[in-house]
Amino acid sequence: MTKPTARHAGRSSDPESVARKQRELQLEQDRKDAATAKVRKKPAKAVQTGPRQHPENPMPAQHLKKPGLESAMELQPQFSAPHYRGSGKLEGMAALITGGDSGIGRAVAVLFAREGADVAIVYLNEHADAEETRRHVEQEGRQCLLIPGNVKDSKFCKKAVEQTVAHFDRLDVLVNNAAFQLHADSLEDITDERLEETFQTNIFGYVYMARAALPHLKRGASIINSGSVVGLRGSGRLLDYAATKGAIHAFTMSLASNLIDKGIRVNAVAPGPVWTPLNPADSPADKVAGFGNDTDMKRPAQPEELSPAYVFLASPVCSSYITGVVLPVTGSVGS
Repeated sequence: MTKPTARHAGRSSDPESVARKQRELQLEQDRKDAATAKVRKKPAKAVQTGPRQHPENPMPAQHLKKPGLESAMELQPQFSAPHYRGSGKLEGMAALITGGDSGIGRAVAVLFAREGADVAIVYLNEHADAEETRRHVEQEGRQCLLIPGNVKDSKFCKKAVEQTVAHFDRLDVLVNNAAFQLHADSLEDITDERLEETFQTNIFGYVYMARAALPHLKRGASIINSGSVVGLRGSGRLLDYAATKGAIHAFTMSLASNLIDKGIRVNAVAPGPVWTPLNPADSPADKVAGFGNDTDMKRPAQPEELSPAYVFLASPVCSSYITGVVLPVTGSVGS
């Protein structure tokens, strides 16, 4: 009979022995668990990984009237990215950003300007916010064109693109970012009027703007769409909004395939919770206070934590081999 080698000595394939060994291992872990349970765990703190401190919850319990003014927010979003140093990644380019008056759009406009681009801002009627965005773009040494109007109107979208091209003599980057969001506890609460408002703003407007921009985009140009984490995961309280964001992701990948032979890249950024006027203008004040708690970082992002992703996707020197991606920037592991 062959003796067991040193490697296999003491091991047994007998079922009872295996079960006994497993129980022993379990008891060992049980003892460790019991010891750990005696140590009082501290509440999870918000995670800070950037060069400056970002606000942590509770956020101001504030509810804004739509469309939501950034200037009316009790806690002003951080958008200026003071530690970000431009290096000419968009030098000589012109960009058009919808929803560029505030929030992510404002932060993107500022960094695009810092990287050398002139910027046209499309917005609804938030004139004071738009003027503040223009002031910051001009501080970066670039031009800023303000274009108020409704992206649900295809004729306006065409006019906005033509106005941008006439002013800057080119168009290199389109950022579709305008959005309408309103929560609902039940599908039955979403009227036809609300459904149309959400879809016409969030997906029709993106298609209208992209279609209007195409004749003016040359090889090396790009389109960047603002998607959302709820377009990846869904949301029980943002049924129509999440559906439009899922549509934006699909539109992004489809248009990327359609335009790749022309050398025009199409990508999307899918943010998690971001401290912008969009959410205080949707959720009740008590919900706003805990905004971002369900992320792994236990806080909402600030717009300046999103804007570098748009620079990356817009710049040919950074992402010339990237098209059709939906880039999650969610503050959580995975997505």
